[in-house]
Amino acid sequence: MKDYSFIASAKKVIQIEQEAINQLSSRLGDEFESACKLLLNCKGKVVVCGMGKSGHIGNKIAATLASTGTPSFFMHPGEANHGDLGMLGDDDVLLAISNSGETGELLSILPVVKRLGVPVVAMTNNLASSLGSYADVVLDISVKKEACSLGLAPTSSTTVTLVLGDALAIALLDAKGFTSDDFALSHPGGSLGRKLLLKVNDIMLRGEDLPLVSPDDKITDALLEISKKGLGMTGVIDQQNRLIGIFTDGDLRRILDAQVDIHHTPVEKVMTSGGRTVFAEDLAVEALNVMEAHKISALMVVNESQQPVGAFNMHMLLRAGVL
Repeated sequence: MKDYSFIASAKKVIQIEQEAINQLSSRLGDEFESACKLLLNCKGKVVVCGMGKSGHIGNKIAATLASTGTPSFFMHPGEANHGDLGMLGDDDVLLAISNSGETGELLSILPVVKRLGVPVVAMTNNLASSLGSYADVVLDISVKKEACSLGLAPTSSTTVTLVLGDALAIALLDAKGFTSDDFALSHPGGSLGRKLLLKVNDIMLRGEDLPLVSPDDKITDALLEISKKGLGMTGVIDQQNRLIGIFTDGDLRRILDAQVDIHHTPVEKVMTSGGRTVFAEDLAVEALNVMEAHKISALMVVNESQQPVGAFNMHMLLRAGVL
């Protein structure tokens, strides 16, 4: 046992599976084109079906299709024989996976599938199998050998099946012109979804939580407001409630160096006039870009009349998962 090399074993597995994928690539042709066109023109859903390891791979293929713009779900063939076949509609396409092409649970539902007029795309290593003879399109997932040293456990064959499923999904994605915005809509909880869907309005403070002072308030008043609201800055508003400037804790450090009297000096004398702002409907990631470009850590949110309606800082973007 001490002379056994785990690394050598792993490298052998990877090499065998890489070769299987290369062989798959060289086999892509008219059947793959036909399968893509059949799935692309599907008015219903792509129903993926497979038993055992093929079922596990089928589950992942269905999930990939669904998340890349092709409505899809997985149907277990055993459950399909006991009522779940009702999931299948006449506008759907069945993507049936069986390495041998002779899986009993899968074959037993095919006569009903045909009776419904549902097209079948098969993935099998035996094009002349029972599944192959039923299918409208047959995709070859054969491999020269499994990566398992016993030649028994599905390894290379499941890898090839998964890769072929990914190839179908991405070919359809490209054909449909599916965009990152479309992807975000089906992944609202993911990092990309948050970046492409989350708006400033979803994270900003508002109402009484807004740090605001008047131009004639003293610097000490502004400091109290900054400390109370915890954003590291305060907006300065005129009598029409319009934002005319920003005062930050960075401004405080500068005026202390200049020995300004913070107890008697109006904040209007030391504020940054105008200041960078965003709108509530802007994407949070766009606001982040503004902050990074101008090296600022907080922003005021204004309406069309330049009246403050919200505020947020970098920490809030971090908590929201935008960073």
